[in-house]
Amino acid sequence: MKNIKLLIEYDGTNYSGWQKQINNNVSTIQGTIEQCLSKVTGEKVEVIGCSRTDAGVHAKGFVANFITESRIPSDKFKYAINRVLPEDIVIIDSKEENINFHARYCCIGKRYIYKILNRQWKSPILRNYAYHFKDKLDVESMNKAAQYLIGKHDFTSFKSSGSSVRSSVRTIMDAKVYAVEDLVIFIISGDGFLYNMVRIIVGTLIEVGIGKKKPEDIVSILEAKDRQKAGASAPARGLYLDEVFY
Repeated sequence: MKNIKLLIEYDGTNYSGWQKQINNNVSTIQGTIEQCLSKVTGEKVEVIGCSRTDAGVHAKGFVANFITESRIPSDKFKYAINRVLPEDIVIIDSKEENINFHARYCCIGKRYIYKILNRQWKSPILRNYAYHFKDKLDVESMNKAAQYLIGKHDFTSFKSSGSSVRSSVRTIMDAKVYAVEDLVIFIISGDGFLYNMVRIIVGTLIEVGIGKKKPEDIVSILEAKDRQKAGASAPARGLYLDEVFY
């Protein structure tokens, strides 16, 4: 018996998120990888993911693991699986881990990236990979606002309603906003993230960027513990799970 860890990159455009669903007619990343692993190993395989990314969200460094009796060498799984996976999912690496390794529960942090195309016209090339926002954004003010997120806080104001987590306290290690030509890029690292937390933060930073909120308003929004005080949730297509830490 082996516990195989996978490093996965995927384009989430054509999928209803990571998690497989009861309705088998709905395509998910997890379901697709499990089907391919079954073909490769001849086993019914359950793949454990490090996170539950939403429909349209992308990943550069998603981590998953699965238990197998297969005799395929651990480092060769990536070749075997990639031969049968669709082109919008790729296994970057595969290796054996301790039998107790769990992609979700062993995770100690994640880094996300969000991309905004900030220009008048949409991009047909980036339409699925960046959120188009035509009004000019004050990137410097957005970056100042992001600094107030750093540290240990209760992020209830940045959590979608209906979330069932016991605690909304998370620690953010780093957060910054910068521009590269027409792209405004937000990077955030933390020990964990609530449901839609990053997208709600981005929506709030956009309000700072257009002058609707001040950078220091982030403090009162955090203190309010009220979802209504934060901005709207930004679309999924600009979000990327960049790296998972163990």
